[in-house]
Parts: sequence; C-alpha cells; structure tokens
Amino acid sequence: MDDTNNENIEVIEKESKPTQIINDDLTVLLSLESLIKRNISKIEKLREDLKKSKQMLSDSFENDPTFREHAEKAKETSNIKNTTRQEILKQPSVSSVSAKVRDMSSELKEIQNSLSDYLKEYQRLSGSNEIEGEDGNLREIINTAKLIKRSSGDK
Repeated sequence: MDDTNNENIEVIEKESKPTQIINDDLTVLLSLESLIKRNISKIEKLREDLKKSKQMLSDSFENDPTFREHAEKAKETSNIKNTTRQEILKQPSVSSVSAKVRDMSSELKEIQNSLSDYLKEYQRLSGSNEIEGEDGNLREIINTAKLIKRSSGDK
C-alpha cells in the first residue's frame, strides 16, 4: 500500500512540474515585457530631452555674431570645395574609380547581410556561438536586435 501512495505522489509531482515551469516562464516573460516597456519610455523621454538640449546649444551658437560670421565663411569654402570635387569626379579615370567604390560597397553590404543570415542558421543548427574562420581564428557570433515603431497602418 505504501508503494501505491509513493507512485501517486510521483505522478502528482511529475504533472505539477510542467505547470510550474510554464508559470515561471510566464513570470519571466511578463517581467521582461515590463522591462522592455520601461526602457522604451526612458529612451523616448531621453530623446525628447536630448532634442531640446541640442536645440538650446545650437541657438547659443547661432546667437553669437562671431560664430555666425565664421560659419558663413566655412559655408562658402565648403561650396568651393564641393564644386572642385564635382569637377574632379567628371574626369573619366576618377569617375570609373568612384563607380567601382560604389559597386564594391554595395557588394560588401550584400555579402554581410548574407553572412548574418548564414550565421543565424549555423547558430540555430549547431547550438554554438563560435566558429573558426579560414584563417584559424575563433570568432564569436553575436546577435543584435532593434525595436522600430510600426506605422499605424501596420496594425
């Protein structure tokens, strides 16, 4: 009779553990959601305060006559520099190098995006956060996440 009671206790314990794990996961999820929401609010408030402070700083410079005079001279010099730059870019040899730089930059970005996708899949399948490169160096895989505001039409 004692064996039957022990078996019943074990069955009850086994059944209650998944429920406890689900409750623990739910608690963690709710806590995490709360932390995320608080951080979003802090970021938005800080951005607003930063914008106001930057505007105050900018106004301080713009209200100074010496700064305005120097800024105007710098603007004129910048315009001359940009005009010269455009003239140089019209030369065939410079134009072809410029196009090559644009193409290479675009290709680099595409390859980096592909690598990111491959690394996510490698990490998912292998369970490892490290990979050895062809050069023999061990590299760590890191993930980054961003939060963007959805437009009202996306809901």
